[in-house]
Amino acid sequence: MNPVDSLEKSIRAEVDPEIPSTTTYLFAPIDKRAFGVALGVAGAMAVAGLTILDLLVPEPWQGLALLNQYFAGYTVSWLGALIGGAGAFAVAFCAGWLLAFVRNLSLALSLFMVRSRADLDEASDFLDHI
Repeated sequence: MNPVDSLEKSIRAEVDPEIPSTTTYLFAPIDKRAFGVALGVAGAMAVAGLTILDLLVPEPWQGLALLNQYFAGYTVSWLGALIGGAGAFAVAFCAGWLLAFVRNLSLALSLFMVRSRADLDEASDFLDHI
């Protein structure tokens, strides 16, 4: 084991022995592009899957055709499944990217505020002794 790693572990254990090192994953930022792609693929699969399922059942659902109000060129057909899937991917990708961005920003701001309050508390104690 590297001496630097062992020193780091001992320092981490001295700071707060009750907090496990895996807790740092809670504060890791979410990759915006990866989260957007994940939601985009899920959205595209949902719309394309529902369209294909609607094509295969004997009694189609008339409400699915209303997706053409949101996705230009969408129809309940095999080509419409591709067009709807592409549109759903675009919308869900943007929503996922924005959601990850807002989560990362709010987490960074809240951690900044907690650290600033802790630094201010330390400094106020120091200033009381001057």
